[in-house]
Amino acid sequence: MRLRIVGCTGSMSGPRSAASCYLVQAEGPDPVTGATRTWNVALDMGPGAFGQLWTHVDPCDLDAVVFSHGHADHIGDVISLHVHRRWGPGRGLAPIVLAGPEGVLDRVRQIDGVGPEEAYEGEFCERSLVAGRALRIGPLTVTPATAWHSVPGFGVRVEGPSEGDPGRRASLFYTGDTDQCDTITAGARGADVLLAECGFTEQETVRGIHMTGARVGEMARLAGVGRVLLTHIQPWTDPAVPVAEARTTWPGPLGVVHAGEIHTI
Repeated sequence: MRLRIVGCTGSMSGPRSAASCYLVQAEGPDPVTGATRTWNVALDMGPGAFGQLWTHVDPCDLDAVVFSHGHADHIGDVISLHVHRRWGPGRGLAPIVLAGPEGVLDRVRQIDGVGPEEAYEGEFCERSLVAGRALRIGPLTVTPATAWHSVPGFGVRVEGPSEGDPGRRASLFYTGDTDQCDTITAGARGADVLLAECGFTEQETVRGIHMTGARVGEMARLAGVGRVLLTHIQPWTDPAVPVAEARTTWPGPLGVVHAGEIHTI
């Protein structure tokens, strides 16, 4: 299983990265042909992400997009995906799975500026995420966990074949946007990699929106994860700040993601 960082800037696109988008890839059999192929699942698709996605994979080869929540910095470039599949190279392909909190297509319509008569039936196949209910996409299993954010949202646990040992199941937990909470900690328990948003520093005192580095570290320790990758850091924040905060509560492997990176799991 591989994690490709398509976009990682917090709350907006920034000078060094598109907004949130993470591509998870794994090898597995195609149910139609029986041949082994690469399966591609995008986690979120914020502003600027769709164009950057092309540097990693042909968008025609996407199998699903999973949205953690409906804020524009995580879902905005779904309109580019729509254009690609209705009028562009993806025209005529089977509808792609679009999973997210209940009513995800209503959110797409809001961004697109259309009414309920637009069904996107040729482009998208809607799936509503439910906490604890797994969604299977080829060799990958996506299991949502309820987040603590300002709108309904989820973190997601992605399990698939280990890159180093395909006979072993590896695990990634992506927090989406959330403050530290028991449901997210439980969802991340024992994950090989924790991809954790870190939108706040200790200067922000509001709760129920984002984590600080210290809260990420505490959550990682309680969940017993293997490695922590910080993401969703605001473009005006020096990454050294949340790293230093995380180090007050987490002694294990720690890094900050950057657009274009590939992490093996």
